[in-house]
This record gives sequence, structure tokens and C-alpha cells, in this order.
Amino acid sequence: MTHSHRGIRTLDVRALTRVEGEGAMHVNVVDGQVTDVRLEIYEPPRFFEALLRGRNFTEPPDITARICGICPVAYQMSACHAIEQALGVTLPADLRDLRRLLYCGEWIESHALHIYLLHAPDFLGFRSAIELARDHRALVERGLRMKKVGNELIEIVGGRAIHPVNVRVGGFYRSPSQSALAALVEPLRRARQDALDTVAWVGGFEFPDFNGDWELVSLRHPHEYPLNEGRLVSDRGLDIDVANFLDHVAEEHVPHSNALQAHLLERGEYLVGPLARYSLNYDKLPEIARQAAVSAGLGPVCRNPFQSIIVRAVELVFALDEALRIVESYAPPRAPSVSVIGRAGRGHSCTEAPRGTLYHRYDIGADGSVLDAVIIPPTSQNQHAIEHDMREFVSQRLHLDDGELTRQCEQAIRNYDPCISCATHFLDLTIVRA
Repeated sequence: MTHSHRGIRTLDVRALTRVEGEGAMHVNVVDGQVTDVRLEIYEPPRFFEALLRGRNFTEPPDITARICGICPVAYQMSACHAIEQALGVTLPADLRDLRRLLYCGEWIESHALHIYLLHAPDFLGFRSAIELARDHRALVERGLRMKKVGNELIEIVGGRAIHPVNVRVGGFYRSPSQSALAALVEPLRRARQDALDTVAWVGGFEFPDFNGDWELVSLRHPHEYPLNEGRLVSDRGLDIDVANFLDHVAEEHVPHSNALQAHLLERGEYLVGPLARYSLNYDKLPEIARQAAVSAGLGPVCRNPFQSIIVRAVELVFALDEALRIVESYAPPRAPSVSVIGRAGRGHSCTEAPRGTLYHRYDIGADGSVLDAVIIPPTSQNQHAIEHDMREFVSQRLHLDDGELTRQCEQAIRNYDPCISCATHFLDLTIVRA
């Protein structure tokens, strides 16, 4: 919906489409100047941190998985790593690889979903993936094939495709059989080729000349492209242990959002997600993924949010290649988990959800109960950057009519693949009894 009156132009999108959750966009233009841009997250708060208080340390992986149906593994992995740090637990290499495989499954299904069903229609002039499938059925089927492989990986390792039930603090309840994973070798090889074809396809899209000026932040691991572990780094000098996350990142409430917005105390807004991971870890990509990126016209750094669709496709190649590496060398671990005993402690973790860095902190009591929990999802961290980019983006396009400007603004927001439902769980639950 748009309004214009005496030099005042207002654009309202009451319900953003092809994003996860419920949110809106509001833009004010006065006398040719953009005066206000708001990504309005109005989905009701979900109180997850409050729900965790008093629970046993074994419960957060199952509870936090319900924050998101697309990236439950990210929440489970972050919870497990943070609690294991608090309790002094270290996993052997075989269980670490199995967790990495599970995370690859989530990246595969999430990136395939975003590229083919949520984002590609914007570049090809279709209003939805249904319209895209009507005219380009084979393309959409290719995306769905990759998503299916990701779902199958999560189901085999995690117990089921949505909200996995096989993950526990200390490892897994059971290990997948060698035969179950071996059956995925050929589907993974075909999907890897589909991913390479996807990179070539999206690399041919036309992209606006628009580069963000945010600080890029992600995990970085000395030996591998980051999923579960690493230090938190940026392209402007941040290099910290994840235990120091809250010493550098602060959250604030803004009136138009049911999600806290995070910013770096030193420098302000920053961006997490595929662009940050890729630009800060290009050298850790396998050769097959780097070559695909070069062939699609990407350099070692990408700051154009519209080209995030290419970066996600490159990460699809990585995730499928990494999954294939782990599956081909897999032997069931000696035990599916290590022993974990509750004790007092504090633990922190960052892992790389498909949409970016996800932070968890848990305080555990002497009886093994959760005393406090802090969860900061990627969309909360990106909201400042999204609004800043939208201000610049609209300022460059005020010559467009309201309908076209609104359409392009919606597309620009979809560049970041915001998960609005993930972001709306921050509020404390306080009960006062007289």
C-alpha cells in the first residue's frame, strides 16, 4: 500500500512474502529524501529463553529446535556446544564429523529452498515459485531434488527431517548405520552436479550495482569452512573467542520490532550470513566450490547482497561436497555419545546457521538445571544492516513509481533471507504473584 501527499510519499508492505515468518516494511519519503525505513517484525514474541529456565541441561537441544522448522539443526548444535563447554565435555573426531554431516544436510535443504522457491522468481520476473514451475518445471525440480537429499541426510542422522530427535548433549542417541549413509552416495554426487549447475545458472542473472558497507562477521576455523566451530572474526579487525561475544555485541529494543537488534559496541551495524562467511573464509572452500565461484564471476569477496544467491549456490556445492566426503569415509563410531554429568558452569557457542552466526549462552546450576539462557539469532543481528541498506536502496530509486519501487524493496529484503520467526523470542517472561 502506498500514499502520496504534498511531498510526502509512504510505502507500506503489510506482509512480506517469500520470507519465513510475519513481518512488514515501512518507508517514508519527505520532499525527495528518505526519512524513515523500518523492517517491522510484528510476529508475537515466543519467550524461548524464559521457557528454558529451570529445565535440565539435557533439554535445550529439543526445545530450541522448535524455534525454526527450516534450521532446527543450527539451534540444536549451538545448544549442544554451549552446554558441553559449560560442562567440560569434548567430543571425539567421529562424532564431530557426524554433527558436521547433520549441519550439511540443513545447509543443503535451506539453501536449495531459498534459491529456487523464494529468491530466483524475483530475478526471472515471476511472482512465485508456482509460476516459475509452470514455465520452467525442470529448474524447480532440480532445486527440489537437492532439498530432498538434504532432508534425507537430516532424517538419517537426526532421526527425522524436521525438528530432529536424535541429537543430544554429548552426541547422538544412536549412530546411523553404514548402509543407510552409503545409500546416499550416488544421490549426493548427482546433487553436487545439480549444485554446480545452479551456480552457473544464477551467475547469469542480472544484478543491480549495489554494495553494502557493513562490517562482515562470521566464524573462521583454521582448517575448514566454518559450521560448528571457530573464532568470531570480521573484515575490520574483530577476532575473538565466542565466549567474549557479549563483550562486543549489544542488543537493543526498537519500538517497531518484536525482536532485539544487535550491534557491535565498537562500530555499530554488521552483517552475518553467506556473504560474510564466503568473504572471510574463501580460502577454506574446497577447490570445486572456489572454481564454481570464479566461473560465476565472483571474486574472493562479495559485498553485493543481490549476489548472495550465487554465494548460497557456492555454499550448496561446498555442503554437498563436504557431506559426500564424510559419508564416503564413514564408519559407525564406537559409541553414539560421550558421558555428560551436570554441574555448575557457563558455556557459549556460535555456529553458522544457513542465515548466519547464531549465538547461545547457558548458565547451568550445580543440580544440572538451566539458570539462564541467551539466544541471538542471525536475523536479529542483521536487522540494522537491512534497514540501512534499504535506506540507500530506496534513495537511489525514488524515480520509480510506487508499485515498482515496492516490488524492488521486497526483493532487496529477500536477499538476506530473514527468518522473522527465529528473531521473535527475546522477551523475558515475568510473573508477579500477589
